[in-house]
Amino acid sequence: MDSARALSDARPTPFWLEDPGRPEALPALVGDTKCDLLVVGGGYSGLWTALIAKERDPSLDVVLIEGHEVGWAASGRNGGFCAASLTHGFGNGLQRWPGELGELERQGQANLQAIEDAVERYDLDCEWERTGEIDIATQPHQLAELHEVAEAVAEYGLELTVLDADQLRKQVDSPTFLGGVWDKDGVAMLHPAKLAWGLRAACLAQGVRIFERTQATDLAEHGSGMAVRTSYGRVYARRVALGTNVFPSLVKRVRPYVVPVYDYALMTEPLTDEQLAAIGWSGRQGLSDSANKFHYFRLSADNRILWGGYDTIYHFGGQVRAEYDQRPETFQTLARQFFQTFPQLEGVRFTNAWGGAIDTCSRFSAFFDTAYRGRVAYAAGFTGLGVGATRFGAEVMLDLLAGEVTERTSLEMVRSKPMPFPPEPVRWAGIEMTKWSLDRSDRNGGRRNLWLRTLDRAGLGFDS
Repeated sequence: MDSARALSDARPTPFWLEDPGRPEALPALVGDTKCDLLVVGGGYSGLWTALIAKERDPSLDVVLIEGHEVGWAASGRNGGFCAASLTHGFGNGLQRWPGELGELERQGQANLQAIEDAVERYDLDCEWERTGEIDIATQPHQLAELHEVAEAVAEYGLELTVLDADQLRKQVDSPTFLGGVWDKDGVAMLHPAKLAWGLRAACLAQGVRIFERTQATDLAEHGSGMAVRTSYGRVYARRVALGTNVFPSLVKRVRPYVVPVYDYALMTEPLTDEQLAAIGWSGRQGLSDSANKFHYFRLSADNRILWGGYDTIYHFGGQVRAEYDQRPETFQTLARQFFQTFPQLEGVRFTNAWGGAIDTCSRFSAFFDTAYRGRVAYAAGFTGLGVGATRFGAEVMLDLLAGEVTERTSLEMVRSKPMPFPPEPVRWAGIEMTKWSLDRSDRNGGRRNLWLRTLDRAGLGFDS
């Protein structure tokens, strides 16, 4: 079957959000209300913040507002990889915070376990599977790089299982796989939308007041607290936590630190027993390859394959628009690469093809701070690894709002910020040059050109 033909019936909607268990939207806020803590944003960042705030102090009056519906954006359409890493992978953390990487890894593992504990405590029906992730080499230079990472990880008391080609292909069979490293405990697979909806239900059960279809349009000081104007009213709050991520921050000075990039994914029809046997994958691990322009792929609960990544698209001016969620040329590229990876699945069709914006920053992992003399906190820049790290970001925001010095707020990662992106048109030109250079590196044995080496030295880059 031609790869484009496999897309002919694909619906232009995220597979996860089609689930029949999707809850009805809650009413919008009409009029004014007061609260102790206002959380802006109904994705993972905001939901974890509201829930943990109530866990810390059940008497706290917490309001969460969401401009559309809970989980409709990145939290409901991502790949469902919930990783322990807080630094967008070990390598990025080693480059930026080598002195505290051991502590970052420890806190990341604790954060992942806290998510698993919450899944059990609140009975979050999110198809949680602690199966780990295999990082795969499809080029010889990637294999050498993965072995170097495995050796470096061991120095920090962590363990990655190194797989040669035969060992890897016993786990998942593809003629393109040369080897890999398996993080057996540091990543869980889940249904991303169900996690968001489960957190929503848990928040409501703990007394959080949630208003959907309630867009925050303005933030200002009001007496000893803050006032947030919404579509049909206002919220007066002692403290405010911003979990808006890719969308323009209500704190305008944050905006140059974040750019929206578009990521795309496909979902196949359910595999038959024979098709699944043809590729193995009995361990149900999450998978990703090691290219700069990488793919991520995993099995759903009903044995579909989610296949995403490779292209990341930045639009001039950093605009976020619904029409950017569809990109047929990227879908066709992804479909062709899927069948190159798994030729034994020839004839499989795709049921869904979608995309959406994620927030990235120049260090590829979240940053944090306060505004308005400590009354407002924010976390942003998760760069596609927010399924797990947003819970950590929620704890950081609450620590900052409380004015507490904790093991989290003491981290250099938390106390520092990335470099901001330059204004347009330099921003667009720089990102396009970086993307071209990353692609060239993939095709040239991993060698990084002068542009990439310069960005490495400056601490400013663009991750695929």
